[in-house]
Amino acid sequence: MRKSGLLSCAVSVAALLAGLSGAAGQSLTPFRYQDQAQRHCPADSVVWLDFRKGRYYARGQKLYGRGFDGSYVCREEARSSFYRRALLGSR
Repeated sequence: MRKSGLLSCAVSVAALLAGLSGAAGQSLTPFRYQDQAQRHCPADSVVWLDFRKGRYYARGQKLYGRGFDGSYVCREEARSSFYRRALLGSR
């Protein structure tokens, strides 16, 4: 009985880990210029990603396009790579 319980637990852990590996998002493609990013994802909006803070800023926010630790990326790529939207800095 004890071995079957351990086997069941091991199978559950293996299934969980297999599911997590599929949850990894799209690859993040950073661009130096805004128009390059817009050509990469014409149906999506372009955001400024601050790598150090782990947040992205939309066009119209105060820190959009500012800083040395950032890059332009597609919004859906940033979201799927688990970067968070900056709530502060809207005009």
